[in-house]
Amino acid sequence: MGMKLSRTMTALTVTGALVTTSACTTNPETGNRRLSNTGLGAILGAAGGYLLGDIVGGRNSRTEQIIGAGIGAIAGGAVGRYMDQQEADLRRATAGTGVDVIRQGDDLVLRMPSGITFAYNRFDVQPQFQSTLNEVAETLSQYNQTYIDIYGHTDTTGSDAYNQRLSEQRANSVANYLTARGVARARMATRGFGEAEPLVAPEQSEADRAADRRGEITVVPFRG
Repeated sequence: MGMKLSRTMTALTVTGALVTTSACTTNPETGNRRLSNTGLGAILGAAGGYLLGDIVGGRNSRTEQIIGAGIGAIAGGAVGRYMDQQEADLRRATAGTGVDVIRQGDDLVLRMPSGITFAYNRFDVQPQFQSTLNEVAETLSQYNQTYIDIYGHTDTTGSDAYNQRLSEQRANSVANYLTARGVARARMATRGFGEAEPLVAPEQSEADRAADRRGEITVVPFRG
């Protein structure tokens, strides 16, 4: 399984590098660079179905729960504008906090550095970050026609098993916090990646390790 994951992530990294320069577009309203749908499709294709089969495939049960909760799908032509508006609101909610809002096709990724989200070796949300997460929760509740995938990551310090468990606990902690602030749990799924998806490799400094310790929230439009 570890070798399969490594091959998948290598393909994802290489393809991502190729499409970053050739498949990006600029949002005329925000001026922010984003990955086009073509580029995103190339990345997902390179992953050999890993992300689609494991992460997106897990949305089947959530789809039923979301529909059961009376939440409708976004009409095809309205997806782009819906996500544009949500992106702008999330950028306002997280401005100056250290949280990065990244646009990937029609998806949004909120990257939360561990230093502002969690204390070292802990998985409970730090008090100083709660006000920011409150704003994020309010925005996610307002734009409820989306799936929410929450991922935890660690650096390479410690054993694989420990880091895997810590990353899962951090992802669950964020999900529990958002749920307590009114975001429907039916929309969410969590996954811990341990040290398998570093932003910086190899880690050569504390700054590198800090970059790899992070939480991510991926917001995906609900198309039904």
